[in-house]
Amino acid sequence: MPNTVAFNASLPEIGESERWFKRSMGLIPCNTQTLAKGYTQYVEGVAPKYLYRGKGARVFDVDENEYLDYNMGIGPISLGYAYPAVDEAIKDQLQRGITFSLVHPLEVEVAELIQEFIPNAESVRYSKTGAEATSAAIRIARAFTGRDRILACGYHGWHDWYAATLARNAGIPQEVAQLTQTFNYNDYAAFKALMNYDVAAVILEPVTFDEPDDGFLYKVQDLCHHYGTLLIFDEMWTGFRMAEGGAQEYFGVLADLATFSKAIANGMPLSVITGRHDVMQVLEDEVFFFNTFGGEALSLAAAKATLTEYQNNDVIGHIWELGNRLRTGLQNIIKNNKADFLRVKGYPYRLLIDIQPIEFDPLIIKSYIQQELIRRGILWSGTFTLSYSHTEADIDYTLRVLDEVVFLTVDAVKQGDITIKLAGKPIQPSLRPISNFARREH
Repeated sequence: MPNTVAFNASLPEIGESERWFKRSMGLIPCNTQTLAKGYTQYVEGVAPKYLYRGKGARVFDVDENEYLDYNMGIGPISLGYAYPAVDEAIKDQLQRGITFSLVHPLEVEVAELIQEFIPNAESVRYSKTGAEATSAAIRIARAFTGRDRILACGYHGWHDWYAATLARNAGIPQEVAQLTQTFNYNDYAAFKALMNYDVAAVILEPVTFDEPDDGFLYKVQDLCHHYGTLLIFDEMWTGFRMAEGGAQEYFGVLADLATFSKAIANGMPLSVITGRHDVMQVLEDEVFFFNTFGGEALSLAAAKATLTEYQNNDVIGHIWELGNRLRTGLQNIIKNNKADFLRVKGYPYRLLIDIQPIEFDPLIIKSYIQQELIRRGILWSGTFTLSYSHTEADIDYTLRVLDEVVFLTVDAVKQGDITIKLAGKPIQPSLRPISNFARREH
């Protein structure tokens, strides 16, 4: 029998997952389209590799094992899997068509809705992925300012201007790589040292897991204004989870441009660039940014339905209430079990278990925690990303599981046999950073 969301004695059987994985070998490089979904980020031989369906906050793998999901599609599932209002909107639009030969009214309707939510969204343009949106924002900033240099903090996608800062950066011309420099979050002194009148834009995730210290975001904004540099907020994670208006609303700091994707269409592929009208005007005659699928109607219908749900329900309040409950409970569990090597970081909508270096590699500890959560029907890869479909009962069950798993982890560390307790290959390092963004010499 497949495992369910329960205190299962055995790890899930994943034979069908392994068969699909073998079929992908040599056919699909890295065996995945998204690094965070790939087998390297899970305990190999223990975790499922292929999911087949989802409902609410639950997902089912190809072996029909059930899991309470805390990845939510790596962010896009804000309301829940197979959410009725969104699915009905997609089905309704599907009967009318997907992509058309002229502009569709949904492009206007959704843009007007976005304006109601997002501060400073004087103009709106669409694309499909977050990387496209951030790259378009960089091109807009360079055109508007007449400058080339970019300062970045956070993760901003796979395109040349940013991926040059990552470890896997082959195929990017050096001339391009030299134009982007990175700085660490909350390191205002380092940021200030990099700033001058050659910087076209400063792009950053307004928050990942660390809170801004000592007015960091305000200081960044002020220095950008001083140099005539555009401030870009990459709100892929903060948008429609931190607040209805994203980090700009939450912190009261307005960016010149802001980009969104993930949660805006509950899983359908849509990204959005918003910003000052005068800045976005360069798209009229100077900057080429057009694509066939930017106005694809199914995603826009999903976005309209998603945003309407936000208007009619307290989605943000629900997510934060559950997140606070989870955070407080997990902090107490860590304290009660004297798990000094574990910390809880982040805001309630997206919490991170931060594992401190001890005598064991943090990835080994993470692998063991993940293995034991999977055994008990919880799909987790480091963070707890919440959706509107998660319930109080889900959180209560998760805390009961965590209480047991943290106890077992502390005991395994004390006994020195945590590696032996792993039933598969441990998680490998991620190439996508979540901190320490200043990775190159400046």
